Amino acid sequence: MSRALKGLALFFAFVVIYTISRHAIDSRSSSSTTTVPPSTTTSVPVTTTTAGPAGCAAGAFAGRFNQGQGAGGDVYASVTITKDTAGTCTLEGWPRLTLLDRLGGLIPTTATDAPNATVSGAFLSPPQANQPPRALTLGDNQSATFDLIYSDVSTGSSCPSALTLSVQLPGGAAEVVVTAVPPVQACNGVLTVSPFFAGA
Repeated sequence: MSRALKGLALFFAFVVIYTISRHAIDSRSSSSTTTVPPSTTTSVPVTTTTAGPAGCAAGAFAGRFNQGQGAGGDVYASVTITKDTAGTCTLEGWPRLTLLDRLGGLIPTTATDAPNATVSGAFLSPPQANQPPRALTLGDNQSATFDLIYSDVSTGSSCPSALTLSVQLPGGAAEVVVTAVPPVQACNGVLTVSPFFAGA
């Protein structure tokens, strides 16, 4: 082989090697890297519910009947219950009254919760007696009161004397027994009762 052919063969070999090496370099440089975004964590806020005081239980109270005054044949009186145990409780609404005679017999009564759509402003004082029920939180030695109205004028039926009032607290709790001095003489067994309000 002549020197010219050898030189030409070397030149083509060089061109082939150079082309192959450039292709390999370009292939490496064109590769891509996929980056995975970091995971995110969503924090859910924790809410804490604090329970309020429990409903009042009748066994925690002592009761007192407050002698009322008469006006136009009606007698206005009230009952105060005082919490005599530690801790707090809530009270809201009207009491349920049961009247008992001196032998403990039941005296039939009909009690109307006031104020309402037909009975408003029935009570002489205090103003809270004529307002809708409000939630009361009572602690040791704190009191709540409700007012009551009854007629001492007979309209043909007897006016039995109730020496004991059994007061059932809102929510169906057990009863607070209150001695009535003087006796409650609700002629015809008709009573009007206010919701509990704060104070004696």
